[in-house]
Amino acid sequence: MPQQPLAGERIDLGDGAVAWWPCHIGKGAIVGPNSSIGALAHVGQQVSIGEDCKIQGTAYIADRSVLGKNVFVGPNATLLNDRYPPSGDSTKWAPIHIGDHAVLGGNVTVIAGCNVGEGSVLGAGSVLTKDLPAGEVWVGNPASFLMTRKEYNNKQEAI
Repeated sequence: MPQQPLAGERIDLGDGAVAWWPCHIGKGAIVGPNSSIGALAHVGQQVSIGEDCKIQGTAYIADRSVLGKNVFVGPNATLLNDRYPPSGDSTKWAPIHIGDHAVLGGNVTVIAGCNVGEGSVLGAGSVLTKDLPAGEVWVGNPASFLMTRKEYNNKQEAI
């Protein structure tokens, strides 16, 4: 077996996109320009990641998920696709779609078929069990409305 580095090797994916070894990028996955995939992340097969996305370490993105541009996925976030696991039947899958400029905090779980709207934020540790509308911030288990993205941005700027 060839010797692999333990961690921290930067892998150039082209067009400014990078991945940090060790991580997994599945067959048929598309990683957009200037995107970054952290160490120990798992990106499934036929996943589409838009430009300028940041996928933090240990994130899990299930097969066929679609991330728009400028999406942030926090560490240990989990995006699922199987409504009845372990079905082993891809016809029962419901891949997730994440809108442009969305933020998924660390340790979130997005249940199969639950989509995240453009510019939305899912707070750290939250579990999304239904679609999150565009421009809203949701938190909790199950996640529910906290504030608008505009209010969130105002609080962020005040720090």
